[in-house]
Amino acid sequence: MSLAAIGQTEDTVKIDDEPEPPPPTVEPEEPIPLPRELPAKLVPEDLRAPWGWPDLVLFVLVSIAGALVLGIIVLLGFMAFGVTIPELRMSSRAQGIFNVASEVLLFSGLIGYLALQIRVRFHSPFWRTIGWRPLEAGRSARALPFLGLIAGGFVLAFVVQIVSAAFGTKAKLPIEALFQDRLTALLILLLAVVMAPLVEETIFRGYIYPVVARSFGRGVGVVATGTLFGLLHAAQLWGGWTQIALLVFVGLVLTFVRAVTKTVLASYLLHLSYNFTVSVGFLVGSHWLKVLPPGP
Repeated sequence: MSLAAIGQTEDTVKIDDEPEPPPPTVEPEEPIPLPRELPAKLVPEDLRAPWGWPDLVLFVLVSIAGALVLGIIVLLGFMAFGVTIPELRMSSRAQGIFNVASEVLLFSGLIGYLALQIRVRFHSPFWRTIGWRPLEAGRSARALPFLGLIAGGFVLAFVVQIVSAAFGTKAKLPIEALFQDRLTALLILLLAVVMAPLVEETIFRGYIYPVVARSFGRGVGVVATGTLFGLLHAAQLWGGWTQIALLVFVGLVLTFVRAVTKTVLASYLLHLSYNFTVSVGFLVGSHWLKVLPPGP
């Protein structure tokens, strides 16, 4: 026997004689707390949230106040750089940047408010408590549900665009004013893909839907949350009643997917794919921002 073989034999014996380490212990996740008036046994896991209707009312008030305060802050920022209010009204680029900056600050502030409330007041982890649970794959391949949701967002966007074109409106939509400048159009498209799906799904399907669904049932929760989602975007599409109805339909689909899969992650993937497809469609239709909607 060679020395190498002897060394290997001795090493093997030493390794075999060592006791095996105990398997790692996995601590079970702590249950999400509920308002005192709700018995935990009667509330499904995906609807268990420690907030209730008073918290939703407070959130609405915070959102309105935040939008006003942040709008004033952004306006003061423009004025600090020498942009007057008349100039802001006359410049489509300045208006677009104003809207994007206000939206980014508001989105960030609302997510920060919810995270602070859930962690400090309810002593719970933010993302899991607000509905971002793993997507169950069942017996299928793990990637299959993800691919299905992404494909579903593409199909949903395609159907909405076809119906919108078939039943279009001659009215000039307010949102078109934001797409008269290349820079602001690009910023809005980036906001629609990068930030809007994350924040809107967290708020509508994560924060609002559980309270409505456990109070009135999943069906009412889907209809109410989806309709609210569409109507809160109505100001951008005012005059285009078909477009508003289609956006309500999109909200219903997103909330239905959240209800069936029991996770905000599913509606987020669908929303992300939908916004991405619409954004790419606009880029292609505008010849990569070379042909933009005409001004007023």
